[in-house]
Amino acid sequence: DVQLVESGGGLVQSGGSLRLSCTASGFSVSSVAISWVRKAPGKGPERVSRFNGDGSSESRWYADSVKGRFTISRDNHKNTLSLQTNSLKPEDTAVYYCNVRLWSNYWGQGTQVTVSS
Repeated sequence: DVQLVESGGGLVQSGGSLRLSCTASGFSVSSVAISWVRKAPGKGPERVSRFNGDGSSESRWYADSVKGRFTISRDNHKNTLSLQTNSLKPEDTAVYYCNVRLWSNYWGQGTQVTVSS
């Protein structure tokens, strides 16, 4: 079965940092396109970062709202996806999800990030 389990969220002050992790099972993160998506209260989902391609490409994409502050990475041995979030702002407050489209669209349970001003 495909499973995605996020962790690493928390409460931080504006300007702080958090490292989010997504542990995957049932597929290899090294062989698929995989994303971080966030959903803030009252707003629609926003894709913030993605590994493009089929895993052989290291091409990364970032939303303009996080470019220069967030960094996506993956550990193929541990089968995990990470998101280093720096210089956090109150508008980054959201639930962050790991998302992958395989034979279906899979989501983790999410991890809450709250940034206080």
